[in-house]
Amino acid sequence: MRELQCIWPLATELGEGPVWVEREQALYFVDILGHAIHRRRQGGETCSWPAPAEPGFIVPSRGGGFICGLRGGLHRFDAGTGAFTLLTPVEQDRPRHRLNDGFVDATGRLWFGTMNDDCQTIGGMLYSLERDRRLRVHDSGYVVTNGPVTSPDGSRLYHTDSTAHAVYMFDLAADGRLTNKRLFVRFHEDIYPDGMAVDQAGHLWIALFNGWRVERYTQQGEKVGEIRLPCANVTKPAFGGPAMRTLYVTSAWTALTPEDRANQPLAGGVFSVDVATPGLTPAEADYR
Repeated sequence: MRELQCIWPLATELGEGPVWVEREQALYFVDILGHAIHRRRQGGETCSWPAPAEPGFIVPSRGGGFICGLRGGLHRFDAGTGAFTLLTPVEQDRPRHRLNDGFVDATGRLWFGTMNDDCQTIGGMLYSLERDRRLRVHDSGYVVTNGPVTSPDGSRLYHTDSTAHAVYMFDLAADGRLTNKRLFVRFHEDIYPDGMAVDQAGHLWIALFNGWRVERYTQQGEKVGEIRLPCANVTKPAFGGPAMRTLYVTSAWTALTPEDRANQPLAGGVFSVDVATPGLTPAEADYR
């Protein structure tokens, strides 16, 4: 079993949104505050692209290409040219809001949230983009939305309210409706749940910002494991690699003092570790 290692110490200010792209055998992720998209192929080759605004997430799209959540809307991204093309506007009347964290469920539906720049103002929402490109608002009242992810059978959706230190669970209907919101797990007041991933057993992996680790929970909300990292601000896990048995984890140096950064030289790096239970092959957004 390969132990945790830093596979790319690139020191992202706010590394986020790792997603395994099966067709390329590559990990994509973003640096939100660094306005960049990054890729690391299985063999170690790396590539980066500048973004015109904060990229909250990037996900693969069916038929090739990607969808990226930028301030003001969802954009198609062409990795060949580095070009961004607006797909659907989002909250363009709220210039202090940006998109944050996204996920594609098994049906090809894209889920994502919005938040205020100050990370203090209530007003963030949880959205989905329907097949007809209609935006649907599912929930509101968030400060920092994070980590939408579904259970393997598609019957549940988990979503994080980071500044409330809480992960919530919804019932998810076949038509994409969310009902029965309830608390899944709550964390200590100085730890902020961030991005999430689900393995084939239905266990939820939660990154803990200011928590130095990723924790694993059963569907009943019982903690059954953790992976410690050498940096405090752990942002999101994602499964990938051979047989989907590699857990990739992004991190950030934002909010660290100069002394903290000196003591955490790998903060903002990307990490990987082999795990016993594989994850699910990520779905591709279906908006052709």
